[in-house]
Amino acid sequence: MKKDIILAGVGGQGILSIASIIGVAAVNLGLHLKQAEVHGMSQRGGDVQSHLRLSDKEVMSDLIPFGKADMIISVEPMESLRYLPYLSKEGWIITNIKPFINITNYPPIDNIIKEIEAQHHNIALDADKMAREAGSLRSANMVILGAASPFLDIAYEKLEDSIRTIFGRKGDDVVNVNLKAMKAGRDFAVNVAAK
Repeated sequence: MKKDIILAGVGGQGILSIASIIGVAAVNLGLHLKQAEVHGMSQRGGDVQSHLRLSDKEVMSDLIPFGKADMIISVEPMESLRYLPYLSKEGWIITNIKPFINITNYPPIDNIIKEIEAQHHNIALDADKMAREAGSLRSANMVILGAASPFLDIAYEKLEDSIRTIFGRKGDDVVNVNLKAMKAGRDFAVNVAAK
């Protein structure tokens, strides 16, 4: 098993929480893990990205070469396109379609969505809406994680356990909202992939 994942978004969207949940699940499965992060300025909406490498064999580098990422998981649509040079030919883009417009020359969202949909394997969903329906807009990142979950080669139950571990100190309500949001994203992705 080997998965090379680019996580992308804007500061404050929970990219590092996604990385932590996948990382905890991977370690609990006995997988090797390397991670490299670039933090933007969350108060100013700077870009945040993380390279996450998982394998059942030792991982030598924490950086993913161009053309080798199995997946781009993004909570912001334009940020998903920023990392296209890393994506392998058979790789997946999993992204929110709701933009975080933090620059004056943000491209038209229709153009961004068209480019995402032009990629061979993509799951593009309104994670903000699904998170609100799950009970908290702040759980949009968990919707995206759920949408990525069918392609991670990690048992879904292990991701649920990681959410309980990471968010447990915040109480059952927070845990349950995040679990509900992740399931909504997963259900959406499973339906899209089945078509």
